[in-house]
Amino acid sequence: MDGLNGSVVSEFVLLGLSGSWENKVILTLIFSLLYLGIILGNLYIVFLVIADSHLHTPMYFLLANLSFNDIGASSTALPRMISDLLKEHRAISFQSCMIQTCFIHALGGTEMVLLITMAFDRYAAICKPLHYLTIMSPKTCVLLIVMSWVMGVIHAMAQFSFVINLPFCGPNEIDSFCCDFPRIIQLACSDAAKFEFVIAANSGFITIGTFFLLLLSYAFILVTVWKRSSGDLSKALGTLSAHITVVVLFYTPCIFIYLWCFPTSSVDKYMFIVDFAITPALNPVIYTLRNKDIKIAMQRLSKRDHHDRFC
Repeated sequence: MDGLNGSVVSEFVLLGLSGSWENKVILTLIFSLLYLGIILGNLYIVFLVIADSHLHTPMYFLLANLSFNDIGASSTALPRMISDLLKEHRAISFQSCMIQTCFIHALGGTEMVLLITMAFDRYAAICKPLHYLTIMSPKTCVLLIVMSWVMGVIHAMAQFSFVINLPFCGPNEIDSFCCDFPRIIQLACSDAAKFEFVIAANSGFITIGTFFLLLLSYAFILVTVWKRSSGDLSKALGTLSAHITVVVLFYTPCIFIYLWCFPTSSVDKYMFIVDFAITPALNPVIYTLRNKDIKIAMQRLSKRDHHDRFC
């Protein structure tokens, strides 16, 4: 890889989270439990959607894919962060750093498009109920998932193509617990202003673009339900509460990190923790607590297990 970009830097040092040894042990335990919760919680959602025939609908097909994506996104950063907490020298090779960054942006871009497809599904179900099954056919659902992954990969590769050719010949410390394009560009041994602009424009476009589309779809849904229910918004808000909560949790750190014009403070690394540890752990909780169908499916699964155990 060094030969590809003329770099003399073979590894980067992740400064990670500082603190006393006792604090690091506590953080290691907390993040290990969070990661375990992310894996088990999201896998449970995927299993529930597959196992319960009542959940074989477009909405839950998309939800299962969101849970699968959350597992992948958290796995790109959390395991290394957990293992690095108790290390003195937190080095990552140039190749591994680039691979991690690409996966972070590919999965992040995929999740943004997935959230849009979930909003579109709710729009079709609420605003076009008579044509819902035609609009959200199995073929369309698969196409939307494939499109989400393609858009995520294109987003990551577009940024990677600019960063991979930069020369790295001096500083190699990254003030974070994982690699990311904005932090890497700041270490380049050339005037990377134009590359910073490209990265900011790319991330800003997909972040603001998808966020605007989400707001637009929610506005259409709220107005439609408001008109049909004679001015009562409670039904609409109840329908969208889980979606809106997930969107706020996911987009707030993204907007701060990628639209804050390459912040010099270390606050953005804590925003990463929200995106890669807190949000993926909360998503299963939000959907199980706020979704009636999921609750009923959990009860059916529990009764089925109880029946099988005693029969």
